[in-house]
Amino acid sequence: MGETWTTANIPDQRGRVAVVTGANTGLGYETAKALAERGASVVLAVRDVAKGERAAAGLTGDVSVQALDLTSLDSVRAAAAALRSRFDRIDLLINNAGVMYTPQQTTRDGFELQFGTNHLGHFAFTGLLLDLMLPVPGSRVVTVSSVGHRIRAAIHFDDLHLERSYGRVTAYGQSKLANLMFTYELQRRLVPYGTIVAVAAHPGVSSTELARNSPAALRIPLTWLAPLITQTPAMGALPTLRAATDPAVLGGQYYGPGGRYEVKGHPRLVTSSPQSYDVALQQRLWAASEDLTGVRFPVRSHPGAAARTR
Repeated sequence: MGETWTTANIPDQRGRVAVVTGANTGLGYETAKALAERGASVVLAVRDVAKGERAAAGLTGDVSVQALDLTSLDSVRAAAAALRSRFDRIDLLINNAGVMYTPQQTTRDGFELQFGTNHLGHFAFTGLLLDLMLPVPGSRVVTVSSVGHRIRAAIHFDDLHLERSYGRVTAYGQSKLANLMFTYELQRRLVPYGTIVAVAAHPGVSSTELARNSPAALRIPLTWLAPLITQTPAMGALPTLRAATDPAVLGGQYYGPGGRYEVKGHPRLVTSSPQSYDVALQQRLWAASEDLTGVRFPVRSHPGAAARTR
């Protein structure tokens, strides 16, 4: 498909079950909307159920709401159990929810808020649902990262929760880099099954509520430049939707806007930072994530497996 991929390119999704985290607003809402309009049974997995119900009321098709607070492993486990009681298969899991540039805080389990929400919560949620996806041909786990994975970004293994030195941008960069490393290591583990792939996407710079905690030094210029460098949530959701539905997508790929510097435009295949592809770091992060969440995946790493598969 060309570089003008839009929702019109989404294949028929009837008969498929899609779970979208953070789907009551912004990118998640637009993602859920497009999938529901193409016939998927869509679950809005959201922290605020009342907001989720209001969002669902504005959508057409088979749309339901599931409580999910990614800052609480108890909530993650409860949400996974509830979904397992409702569905015997999941075709699409879209790890979209996230927080950005928050002041120093911790989750209910004591994790740094951005790392705990954006990475560890989704890591656990995916691991608890994956066996509903493994037998389903064409199933996909899509995790939303950010251009922020390149900015002051590293996995601080000696201080994962940044207790010794906290910076909003550093914490966000770590969490978004973790999203990519998780995707690449998960894909390596999925290769032997041949039924399911893990893919990543990023929305460029989209005008959503996510940036509300940005430092003033960033927020003020962004306000002035917004018409030039931002795009609508509907456009920002396109890379995720392409990663989730384009038949040509391969496991381990990364999709983002095709415009200059990947800040806006129609979705295309992009590349992530060199450190995101470091296999040793991916596996070290995976082990740390298992230890922190207590979630063990029903798949094992296969060092010799190809990174990409259809």
